[in-house]
Amino acid sequence: MKRVIVTGGAGFIGSALVRRLVKDTGYDVLNLDKLTYAGNLHSLREVEDSPRYRFARVDIADAARVERIFSEFRPHAVVHLAAESHVDRSIEGPETFLHANVVGTCTLLTEARRYWECLRGAAADEFRFHHVSTDEVFGELGREGRFTEASPYRPNSPYAASKAAADHFVRAWSRTYGLPVVLSNCSNNYGPYQFPEKLIPLVIIKCLRRETVPVYGKGEQVRDWLFVDDHVAALQLILERGHPGESYNVGGASEWRNIDIVHRLCDLLDRHCGGNGASHRGLIRFVDDRPGHDFRYAIDFTKLEGTLGWRPRETLESGLASTVRWYLDNRWWWEPILARRYAGQRLGVVAGRQKAV
Repeated sequence: MKRVIVTGGAGFIGSALVRRLVKDTGYDVLNLDKLTYAGNLHSLREVEDSPRYRFARVDIADAARVERIFSEFRPHAVVHLAAESHVDRSIEGPETFLHANVVGTCTLLTEARRYWECLRGAAADEFRFHHVSTDEVFGELGREGRFTEASPYRPNSPYAASKAAADHFVRAWSRTYGLPVVLSNCSNNYGPYQFPEKLIPLVIIKCLRRETVPVYGKGEQVRDWLFVDDHVAALQLILERGHPGESYNVGGASEWRNIDIVHRLCDLLDRHCGGNGASHRGLIRFVDDRPGHDFRYAIDFTKLEGTLGWRPRETLESGLASTVRWYLDNRWWWEPILARRYAGQRLGVVAGRQKAV
């Protein structure tokens, strides 16, 4: 039985991975999460009573706590997802992103190396440190092309810069100390249990509450959309079969403009709850764009498909349909968030650069 530490396991992608590993494998899973505003243990209700799941509230920048956890749990692998991840929040408070994404990653790498160097034989050979990152580290694309694993790093937001720095430290620990790492960079995730500050859940919830749906600029930014369950299937595959020292891009093969995503969500909600005959598209309002908003991201996942045989299963149509249905059926999860943590207000407004919604 393998033991896996998942950092950030109460977050959106982390909780999806924890649920998958506990339900579909024989692994023991330890979830390390600081439980900042977006961490939600209710996302793990399906597995919280499993004897193979445990939780520790930990700041990964706390070296003493992390060292103790490695010594006591003795993991075979670490999947590192803990991060501050919202671009708008990084514009308002970049220091938080530096602490969590850079200092936290370096602390975790240091303790993982200390632990790994004490392992012997097969235990040392099999140990993996899987760092999960984003396509935003590569900056923006024009209208053509896709990011590959060899794309240069050109981060444009404080969030992207912090993740780029973390990626570089992970590679440095691999080359300098020999720590057996694998790294993955993914495109925009969506699906159940996503915190309402992100585009897709925000639009769904705004529509359900008949509130204005803000769209940055003209909504022409293009993103490659990846259903979260497809992503965590890739993460498990990379963890188990990825080659140490390699990086793998994970994409959804679903490039869409933001405004087209918003229109599709409005139309889906019209079918589910458009009883008064007024289209949800009437709620859309265009607002001043985000500072430094990248125009387009797109992922080339040829390497992952060719070497490990992964492809996304969900289309955008099927993924959006199931996501909308989930938010309709699970108000118990998101309504308390709106009441106590985040009420749907605009974030990332720079004084003198743009107006609030």
